[in-house]
Amino acid sequence: MTQFDGSAHSAEESAVLVGGDDGVRTLTLNRPGAFNSFNAELKAALLSAVRAAAEDESVRALVITGSGKAFCAGQDLKEHLARVAADDPAVAQTVSDFYNPLITAVTGMRKPVLAAVNGVAAGAGVALALACDLRIAAASASFTMAFGQVALSADSGASYTLPRFVGAGRAARMMLLGERVPADEALRIGLVEEVAPDDAFADRVTEVARRLADGPTGAFGWIKASLAYGATHDLADSLDFENGAQMACFASLDHREALDAFVAKRPPRFGPIR
Repeated sequence: MTQFDGSAHSAEESAVLVGGDDGVRTLTLNRPGAFNSFNAELKAALLSAVRAAAEDESVRALVITGSGKAFCAGQDLKEHLARVAADDPAVAQTVSDFYNPLITAVTGMRKPVLAAVNGVAAGAGVALALACDLRIAAASASFTMAFGQVALSADSGASYTLPRFVGAGRAARMMLLGERVPADEALRIGLVEEVAPDDAFADRVTEVARRLADGPTGAFGWIKASLAYGATHDLADSLDFENGAQMACFASLDHREALDAFVAKRPPRFGPIR
């Protein structure tokens, strides 16, 4: 597969770079001069690219990362200020038109999504990483819940996801004080699952993405759905949901392949979602 690369790219290229092969799709937010903050162009390009990856049966794992020194700094405040000053009615629709659909597309995708946090993440950029299934941060990365600093409330699902990762008290502190959380602290409090040295970051992201893409995509989809269902339902309902998920998996060709591989003492060879 193509080696993951979170390095900077020409500003003349698309707002989202689409790369990867062998089942791994990599989306690179490509506004390095603006710390990959969300302007209208990037919003449209990213939402379209995420939806395309969800629908493409050849994509078995998705990586989201940023170019340059940032993962994503959230909303482009310069563009936002201009629209606020002009009383642009689109300002009031940005959450419902972009942020909510983006988070829904990432969380609802029936294939694993990996956030490769290569640098600064702030506001909605942090929330985007939290919406992914796994998070690997470079050692130089950092996280800031910057909403309050610009007199805004939380969006992009941060009020739901952040307390579940770090606890209610720490989530409130991060939201209210906007303190910068470096990568090592993010790992300690559970904001990310792994931190890789900067010089080994790309290789580690490639390794994990490859493992996800080689796995049983259909079963991974059911795992995602089961975790999401269990987060908002009681035990009895979750047991019923798990029963339905397992029944679907029992009937899958991937499950049969896994059993055959186990008996034959060989690695399984999973196919497309089936």
